[in-house]
Amino acid sequence: MTALQNPEAIRHFQSLCDACQGLVSRYHSPSELRLYADGYLHALRRTSVLDAQSQRRLEELIDRWILDPSSFIGPEGGLNALYESGRAY
Repeated sequence: MTALQNPEAIRHFQSLCDACQGLVSRYHSPSELRLYADGYLHALRRTSVLDAQSQRRLEELIDRWILDPSSFIGPEGGLNALYESGRAY
């Protein structure tokens, strides 16, 4: 079972979801989302904010969630333009 039980872990999951959705709306790629999530999770590990079991469950859930494109809404409000290069460099 990988459901989050710890309220603090749930808050971190929601925060990370919101941040990743913000990145997607600015046309960031899945690999960039992965880097962001890895950094966030690493910071949680280093600060020992969560107990080991909650941390592991959060990491497993984030791994599955980031890989699922249906988790995100594209910049135009749908999946059709998800991750398309709309950024100006």
